[in-house]
Amino acid sequence: MSNCVFCKIRDGEIPSEKVYEDDLMFIIKDIDPKAERHFLMIPKRHFKLLSEMTSSDTENLGKCLKKIPELSDLLGLENGYRLIINQGDDAGQTVFHLHVHILTGQKMDFPHL
Repeated sequence: MSNCVFCKIRDGEIPSEKVYEDDLMFIIKDIDPKAERHFLMIPKRHFKLLSEMTSSDTENLGKCLKKIPELSDLLGLENGYRLIINQGDDAGQTVFHLHVHILTGQKMDFPHL
């Protein structure tokens, strides 16, 4: 997607400090953090919503999610973390490339779900 900020970061067109990267995804620091440590896990393949995923996307997203706890030391997840995926305008999705917010580093004052 030519106008997607995450695709531009992925392709090196927009500079960003990547905390982690592999063949399926990359992790960056959120530029508007909502927790002491707030990262974004971004699949490399562009799709907006979970409902748009192919079977391959589903498998790859599972691998990406499984990788997050393996990066506990790097991301500082040892005392717990929260994952959030916003889906659509009403949920607050502002970049229309599926991504997972990783919030950690403090007790969460958000409502418990």
